[in-house]
Amino acid sequence: MAGVRYIGSKARVADAITALIGRPPSFRGRFVEPFCGTGAVAERAARLNWNVTLNDTLLSATITAASRLIAEADVPFRRFGSYQRALDHLNSFPGREGFVFREYSPASKERIGFERKYFSRPNAASIDAIRFAIEQLFSQGEITRIEHRLLIADLMSAASRVANIAGTYGCFLRNWLPQASEKLILLPRALFSRPVDLRVFCGDVLQVPVGPDDVVYLDPPYTKRQYAAYYHILETIAYGDEPEVTGITGLRPWVQNASRFCYRRKALRAISEMIERIPARRIFLSYSSEGHVAIQPLSETLSALGRVSVAALANVGRYRPNAVARAAAADVTEFLIGVEKTSVAHKSGAEIGTSRGALTP
Repeated sequence: MAGVRYIGSKARVADAITALIGRPPSFRGRFVEPFCGTGAVAERAARLNWNVTLNDTLLSATITAASRLIAEADVPFRRFGSYQRALDHLNSFPGREGFVFREYSPASKERIGFERKYFSRPNAASIDAIRFAIEQLFSQGEITRIEHRLLIADLMSAASRVANIAGTYGCFLRNWLPQASEKLILLPRALFSRPVDLRVFCGDVLQVPVGPDDVVYLDPPYTKRQYAAYYHILETIAYGDEPEVTGITGLRPWVQNASRFCYRRKALRAISEMIERIPARRIFLSYSSEGHVAIQPLSETLSALGRVSVAALANVGRYRPNAVARAAAADVTEFLIGVEKTSVAHKSGAEIGTSRGALTP
């Protein structure tokens, strides 16, 4: 996503990942990505002609990833005549002093006694106005569900381009960045070259519908950083809600989305149990030398489920949100672990046919 450093993004190794996964076989099968993040790998898979299923526990992530796979034919914007005219309409709205304005701009001082400097006052008001307008258009039937998804993704990208942050929304900066004074504006994105058979869900990995012939690509968190806390404002924009927020950074409630993969003592068991319970024959796992679990014990544990292969993809720069991290400046190695399972469990209680968090049927 423009303007946001998405922790663990696979954009730099996405081509290497899909090269190892390969093209879809002749029989029916889908590329399933239950931790889709920003969708960089899913986009490459779609370019190889895979049908795609996306999921994430964060609504902002599923919207961002799905928007990468929207084709021009999917979003005619009949109410406006074109995608660009829809953006022009939204960009014309005057600011609205709503939730983002009250909580995440210097206007917060009037209510809580200190300034949350995520956005300038004008840009925060623009976010509120545009988000309200998008929801009105959708509720009145003037835009489709896919058009709604695309416009929210565009708003999140626009907000991130003018956000006063170091790379994530974990905190705001004390001093204003030059970009924060620029005017928030929705910009059109390059749409996908053709319509994609796409299914989108938002929920737990084990509630995503998966068949034995699907290829499942897993990219779970592998450090202590909790995504729900680092991207909380994007979640608020995605939902368009007004949660009770707390603390200096204005965190929305996020503990319900805390990931067990972020805890060192739980990570190995969580990964192995997840892979065992996913009813697909071919599963690929992205992991890193920075992860809680070392690659050798991880691959040895997974070998109990079938044939395991390990490929080192590339050395990439470590996430560096502050001076201490930049001083360390070490690279990490990204790995792709393949598991060819010897047996596939039938769907049971954990693998239900339809996710309750589904965005589309």
